[in-house]
Amino acid sequence: MLAPRTIQNSGDRSVRELIEAVEAASEKPIFAKDLARRGFLKITGLAGAGLVLAFSTLPRGASAQGAGGENIFNAFIRIAPDGEILIYSKAPEIGQGIKTVFPMIITEELDGDWSDVRVEQAPINPEVYGRQTAGGSNSIVQGWTQHRQAGATARAMLTSVAAQRLGVPESELTAENSVVMHAASNRRLSYGELAVEAAMLPMPDPETLRLKPRADWKLLGTRVPRVDNHAVVTGTETYGIDQVLPNMVYATYTKCPAVGGRVASANIDALKSMSGVRDAFIIEGNGNEAQLMSGIAIVANSTWAAIKAKRAIDVDWDESDAAKDSWSGAMQQANALAGTEGPETLFNIGDTAAALGSAAEVMTASYDYPFVSHAPLEPQNCTAWFHDGIAEFWAPTQSGDRILPQMAEWLGLPVDRVIIHQGRAGGGFGRRLLNDFMFEAIEISRRVDAPVKLQWTREDDFAHDFYRVGGFHHFKAGLDDAGKLIAWDDHFISFTNDGESTVAGGDFRHFQPGPLLDNFHVTQTLLPLKTRCGPWRAPRSNAIAFAEQSFLHELSTRAGRDHLEFLLEIMGEPRWLEPGNRGALNTGRAAGVIRLAAEQAGWGREMPEGRALGLSFYFCHNGHVAEVAEVSVDATRNVTVHKVTVAADIGPVLNMSGAETQGQGAVMDGLSTMQGLEVTIEDGRVQQGNFDNYPIMRIAGAPEVDVHFIQSDFNPTGFGEPALPPLAPAVCNAIFTASGIRIRSLPLTKSNFTLIASLG
Repeated sequence: MLAPRTIQNSGDRSVRELIEAVEAASEKPIFAKDLARRGFLKITGLAGAGLVLAFSTLPRGASAQGAGGENIFNAFIRIAPDGEILIYSKAPEIGQGIKTVFPMIITEELDGDWSDVRVEQAPINPEVYGRQTAGGSNSIVQGWTQHRQAGATARAMLTSVAAQRLGVPESELTAENSVVMHAASNRRLSYGELAVEAAMLPMPDPETLRLKPRADWKLLGTRVPRVDNHAVVTGTETYGIDQVLPNMVYATYTKCPAVGGRVASANIDALKSMSGVRDAFIIEGNGNEAQLMSGIAIVANSTWAAIKAKRAIDVDWDESDAAKDSWSGAMQQANALAGTEGPETLFNIGDTAAALGSAAEVMTASYDYPFVSHAPLEPQNCTAWFHDGIAEFWAPTQSGDRILPQMAEWLGLPVDRVIIHQGRAGGGFGRRLLNDFMFEAIEISRRVDAPVKLQWTREDDFAHDFYRVGGFHHFKAGLDDAGKLIAWDDHFISFTNDGESTVAGGDFRHFQPGPLLDNFHVTQTLLPLKTRCGPWRAPRSNAIAFAEQSFLHELSTRAGRDHLEFLLEIMGEPRWLEPGNRGALNTGRAAGVIRLAAEQAGWGREMPEGRALGLSFYFCHNGHVAEVAEVSVDATRNVTVHKVTVAADIGPVLNMSGAETQGQGAVMDGLSTMQGLEVTIEDGRVQQGNFDNYPIMRIAGAPEVDVHFIQSDFNPTGFGEPALPPLAPAVCNAIFTASGIRIRSLPLTKSNFTLIASLG
């Protein structure tokens, strides 16, 4: 994309013509020098495709035509005279498929022909597009109505012009496959024929738009390959790591392995003398671990030269304020707290102590889970260029809209002088919601006055992640004479950076089955921590589900009851957990997916010795998901996960292919994590540095994954996160049934279990 300075200096007549078209429509003068400041225009040069004008809410009549004849309907849609439909996808693509789903929503409401559609990544401009963050499985939730209205708006404008041309009422017209038709006279006009006039019409009032009922969908709900599949599999997709600019230099940045450490001294002169090195210098940083910490920058002619010099760094760290965290020490503290209550009460429903006192059976158990790393395939990287009072980025960020004001404040620039070109990310899982790598890259560029590509090594990525936080649960629960769960108590132990609140991913907002019980009590103890933590796929739920759902299975086993029946009894009659809140758990939807998963997996069938089924349910990120794992365990504790059956209610599925892939990917991620992934911290330093001691599951360990959906009429939600939490307890429950050994601590390797090949 062209930077604002290029537009300001351009004498290109088509740009001037484009601006004049908008001036005429809006009845207000538009000055080229003001384009960036005003924030509602983005002019982009596309090779061989003319110019694009994108806008959101302009005055009625403020539609325009691009220099190449492309007709602009709103910030998302451009239709060319030849019928090509260009749709901008506003959210970051990190492998979740949103770059395909958003255009599908628009195309459905547009009544466009999917074969006519070409998709481009939208520029980062929250004033135009609103939220442009990928995280929390919220993209669909927050973009659903917006994208439907974008497509319906263009369809209404095209239909209006067709009615005028054909001299018939709009009510007699229908649209399908990029064509407006008048059935009575058998006349038809293509969108390409109508686009020029339609784009100049006043924008219709959103209240007048007709959104298609689900029964009329033709594209949504089908299987559509991702729009970038070919580029990804052929290696032509451009990720952040692939970015190249003229006169670009290459950089690494080395920080203290313990958070909070500062550079005391380093062999800077020796580094500068190394082959290919252009410069080396110390950056003091601002002390904010989410932005710029103290470190050593090396700038070179190539990434390899920068990495070779990085390996030669000899540094003395000032660790007077650095982290001294110890995972082994935290485990000792947590274990010593078994049988006690925490100082803070999180939930208190009914009289749990009295219910436990009168229970026919009381069970206690302690569960724990470790810190884990995001470990995306593509380590953190960013290309940045500070020039002409502009901070420009080419970054694989998950949160470009969030970083704009933060970066502007830090650099002392107006927000419109910060430009972020959204790149495809090679995995994120929440890591790229935090953008420390962007602060590092722009600071180095400011120092060397050139475009800089900053590349982290794999070791950097492990040492300076924002980890999924570990945690501990000391449970106590009571059963009555009939084996019904009547009371639940938990002493939850997590970590805090500030002495008051839990670090990211450790809070207890989504605890289940608590609000479904008459007697429910949770207290909390927070241990001090300086190590950086952050959101990891299905934050909070990803680990808490393992502990909760595994302990539920302990209870149903002790009661001698079928676990399916036990879970359904807890759910009770269909109802919303929070009446009026459609983002809350619905017990009817929960029971529906539990039954579906059990049915599809063949729950209750006879199994060979050493082989069993395990069932689990969890609700998070607006998704109700149940899973059944079919697992066998041999005498040497080798575990084979043969099949995982997933059942989900996430509202109507928009792209069946993408949703199935999300379910499969979540199962693989969850299984890999529970098998052997663990980050241990001693003296403030993470002990794992690469995949040799952080063993990601290999493809031979992948099970068959069978994904099923209840196509409910609730608004759709994302699926990238809800499918992960039930996996670990489903597998662990099956391991117990198959072997009699209860897993209360992850990863499985801590209990000497080994996941072996499932394929073949």
